[in-house]
Amino acid sequence: MTPVVRRGVIAFSLAFLFLGGALVFDYWWAGADGGTAPTGLPFKIGGPFTLTDQNGVERHAADFRGKLMLVYFGYAFCPDACPTTLLAISNALKNLGPDADKVQPIFITVDPARDTVKELKLYSTNFSPRILMLTGPPAATAAVAKEYRVFYEKVPQPGGGKDDYLVNHTSLVYLMSRTGGFLTDFAPGFTPKQMVNGIKRFL
Repeated sequence: MTPVVRRGVIAFSLAFLFLGGALVFDYWWAGADGGTAPTGLPFKIGGPFTLTDQNGVERHAADFRGKLMLVYFGYAFCPDACPTTLLAISNALKNLGPDADKVQPIFITVDPARDTVKELKLYSTNFSPRILMLTGPPAATAAVAKEYRVFYEKVPQPGGGKDDYLVNHTSLVYLMSRTGGFLTDFAPGFTPKQMVNGIKRFL
C-alpha cells in the first residue's frame, strides 16, 4: 500500500467513525421520525439539492416528498463497494414487491468530473431501473455531500494520468422520510433482507 493510499484509508476510516457517532447521536435525540437534533449541534442529515439524472432531467429533493428515499453516494468507476451496494439495493427493491413504489432510490455521484449524464446512463443499465443516478457541477455535488455529512476524497493512482484515480467515500445508504428527514442508515455489507426489513419499519 503506497503512502498516498494509506493516508486515504486512514482519513476515510476516521471520517466513517465520526459520521457513525454523529448518526447514532442524531437518531437517539431526534427519534425515528427524522427530527432535528438539539439546537447548536450540527447533526442534521439531508437537505435540498438540484442535480441532473441519467436521462438529462433536472431533479430536486422536493420532487420525492411523499416517498421514502434511499440515498447513496458513490461513483461509476468504483471497483467494488458501489456496484455491490447498488446490486443489494436492486435486490431489496425486487423483494419489496408493490411496496417498492413507495421508495425512491437515489445514487449521487462523488465524481462529477467523470460521471457525466451519458456515463451514468450507461452505468444505470447494470441495476434496477428504479434507481435514479444524479450528477451535476462539482460545487453542487459538494454541497449535497455536505448536507448528508458524506466524506469523499480523490486518491491518485501511482503512475496514472489525471483521470486515473479512485475516490474514498462514505458508503452508508441513508433512508430518508417522506418529508426528507433522516430515519436510519444501512452500513456496508448489509443484505437485501436487512434493507427490506429496515424499510418496512417505516412504510
